[in-house]
Amino acid sequence: MTDPEDIIRRAEMAGLKIVTAESCTAGMVADFLASVPGASRTFWGGFVCYMPEAKTRMLGIEKALLENYGLVSRETALAMAAGALEHSGADLAVAVTGLAGPDGDGSGLPIGTVWIGAARRGGECKALAYRYAGSRQEVRAAAAREALEVLGQLLIQSSRTLCTFQAG
Repeated sequence: MTDPEDIIRRAEMAGLKIVTAESCTAGMVADFLASVPGASRTFWGGFVCYMPEAKTRMLGIEKALLENYGLVSRETALAMAAGALEHSGADLAVAVTGLAGPDGDGSGLPIGTVWIGAARRGGECKALAYRYAGSRQEVRAAAAREALEVLGQLLIQSSRTLCTFQAG
């Protein structure tokens, strides 16, 4: 796992603020970041958007996007990351949406499917799919750790590719 202290240190050195948007991890990524002393200098905060209505109200994601692509999808992960940037003063966002189990959501996706989205204001936007095995807590913890990895990669990558995806 990318060390949360390293993420906070690199973001602070670059003068960047971080925001999280979490569904299945319900604030675990934010907790990792906030556990670092001095995190308040660079960690803007986080959105825990567990229900679809929370994603629409808090992040501005249109209900049609969620209905068309599903709550656990590339499009939703990207919209969550973009929405977190749009509704915060942050420069970098990481978003997590997935199925931790034990029950599915009726979409046919296997338990353990997780999408992690990341966005840099005015820069790169990406979403990656993962599949984890284990209990509900193991899936959630693995997804939160992976979100830190994605955030760490976003911090060291250049912003050459413009993000054209918009929330809503």
